[in-house]
Amino acid sequence: MKKALYPLLLAAVSAAGVSAAVPVYLDPDAPLDARVEDALSRMTLEEKVAMCHAQSKFSSPGVPRLGIPEIWMSDGPHGVRAEINWNDWGHAGWTNDSVTAFPALTALAATWNPEMSALYGKNVGEEARYREKDVLLGPGVNIYRTPLNGRNFEYMGEDPYLASVMAVPYVRELQKNGVAACVKHFALNNQEKWRGNINVNVSDRALYEIYLPAFKAAVQDGGAWSIMGAYNKVWNQHCCHNHRLLEDILRGEWGFDGVVITDWGGAHDTREAALNGLDIEMGSFTNGLTSESEFTYDDYFLADPFLELIRKGEVPESVADDKARRILRLIFRTAMNTRKPFGSLHSPEHYAAAKAIGDESIVLLKNNGILPLDPARGMRVLVVGDNAVRRLTDGGGSSELKVKDYISPLEAMREVFGADRVEFARGYAAGRPMYERVDTIPQALQDSLRAEAVAKAADADVVVVFGGLNKNAWQDCESTDRESYDLPFGQNELIEALVSVNPNVVVANITGNAYAMPWAARVPAVLHASYLGTMGGASLADVVSGRVNPSGKLPYSIPVRLQDCGAHAFGTDSYPGVESAEGDVLFGVCAPQQTYAEDILVGYRWHDTKKIPARYAFGHGLSYTTFAYGKPAISARELRAGGSLTVTVPVTNTGAREGSEVVQMYVGDDKASVLRPAKELKAFEKITLAPGETREVTFTVTPDMLAFFDADAHAWRTEPGAFTLYVGTSSADTPARAKFRLVE
Repeated sequence: MKKALYPLLLAAVSAAGVSAAVPVYLDPDAPLDARVEDALSRMTLEEKVAMCHAQSKFSSPGVPRLGIPEIWMSDGPHGVRAEINWNDWGHAGWTNDSVTAFPALTALAATWNPEMSALYGKNVGEEARYREKDVLLGPGVNIYRTPLNGRNFEYMGEDPYLASVMAVPYVRELQKNGVAACVKHFALNNQEKWRGNINVNVSDRALYEIYLPAFKAAVQDGGAWSIMGAYNKVWNQHCCHNHRLLEDILRGEWGFDGVVITDWGGAHDTREAALNGLDIEMGSFTNGLTSESEFTYDDYFLADPFLELIRKGEVPESVADDKARRILRLIFRTAMNTRKPFGSLHSPEHYAAAKAIGDESIVLLKNNGILPLDPARGMRVLVVGDNAVRRLTDGGGSSELKVKDYISPLEAMREVFGADRVEFARGYAAGRPMYERVDTIPQALQDSLRAEAVAKAADADVVVVFGGLNKNAWQDCESTDRESYDLPFGQNELIEALVSVNPNVVVANITGNAYAMPWAARVPAVLHASYLGTMGGASLADVVSGRVNPSGKLPYSIPVRLQDCGAHAFGTDSYPGVESAEGDVLFGVCAPQQTYAEDILVGYRWHDTKKIPARYAFGHGLSYTTFAYGKPAISARELRAGGSLTVTVPVTNTGAREGSEVVQMYVGDDKASVLRPAKELKAFEKITLAPGETREVTFTVTPDMLAFFDADAHAWRTEPGAFTLYVGTSSADTPARAKFRLVE
């Protein structure tokens, strides 16, 4: 356990009779910058440099001589990771580090509810604070570019506006606990294949319009205290010491005053790390997760090699001063914050929060009326699928969690429908939870499990399939991308076989990604859930039974085919990239080059602009009730610089039960001098309506919503002309429309 030394320092000073005065840096009432400068003035060069690199797998040094404590970090995209050994990746074996598993961030994004994001940040922050963590490595806000990205489940979808709105409350509420958010992975970490050295070529326009907004919002609106650099390269320079990303954009344009931390093993060069904006180097000389370092922490790029450059006069000491300033600021905000709350761990309130977020995140993609299933009917339910019983907090790399409790879908279905009415057949085998390797499953075993499930399905009243992906390698997992857009383990064949003997098949897949659905026309209902954590089974069973009315909306498009996705429309140059002759000693592979050829047309922007319909559109999600959109009323037909207008749309619950709807507003430029998407999300609001209730939803439109990034001028620009407002229930379903003109 770490010990904060500074409370003991005053007593020691007093006992020694040195001085009765309290040093400024120890005074919590002194201005932050005054505390930082006072502490910095007392530090040696060696102490400043020591703060810039790890001292263990998940901590970096403080200044023991001055009573300034170390910084303790934890992986935490959707829960605080179990304690790891000091100098290897083994679990420490503690008995008091079990936590609440909150839903994955792609589930949070699917709620389309900033209140859920605030609830998430507050509760995960309380667990991190109780576990004495100073930095929680999350949230992730990289954009969902391809369904093959193994880490999409850690992020917040394909739209920069949605990701921005959802990231800010998370960061704010997390940091109220005295725990720093470390927003990741900055930037363009949009795939895991070749993640350590792939070089991304992207236009400035796509960078500023698509890939940077969520980071900017987390920094400027959320006030994030730290940022994690990405593994990949951009403009032939690694992101963890990329001058343009870290110095020009992050600090220069956005005014970031926090700490830049590497992803584990993300530093590659001492001089670049020193001069290009990196503050704390973690995990060097490993691949970030598995291999044990053969070096000491003093061998890190920002350790003795950095100190040597300063002593030789090749790097000024002011560089170390700047890094130490930022690190001290982080320490005073977290480890030396004497007024932070105490936190709590896997409390009833945390379980309730996880359940509420999970409830709102489940997306009803299709329903011919079979759902909800009424438990009072006494039906015989067959539950099929490995994910019905698999603990989906295991695996995934850094997102693995040691949970105190976990409610599986099968357990919850038996609780809701009656244990004697619910039978189970696994249907397929998925192998043990592992990282960077998988079990080989004999085909004879898969055939046998499928045959068993089909035989039982013939006698059931209804079949509920809990399949999808899991957090093993080459699925939803750090360091590997998916190898296919299809569901693994023969699930497509399984679903087809089940439908052939029983037409009442409900598919309730659990996944952090889109996937092919060749059986979609044959099944009567499809539910789409992400990894929902501790309370996930309860959320799924409650939606299936109708205790909870689904209100989730897709945070990403689900293409019919992989090639319908913009990232896959230009060959291997665009994804996964093309290997070059240049080698990389650390990661042992050649350095691939990649061009984001779809440019700004990511996700629904591609589908709508190119008129390639998705199977299920961004923003889509049904309910057990229905909603009707009325005629929009626009406050003005002209919008001028500095002004605004409003659009008001009546929304009515036309069904028989209370439900929630996400009203979405998109804007399209009818005629532009540059390529623009058919429409872009600019506002949304989640409302709850009783049967027959109507509510008017009003959105305000300002000129900045209409701007595009002019790369030549390096500025946002608007063009006068006609625009259309699209209001509706998804990017492909916008029945309420209104036109206006932007005038000079």
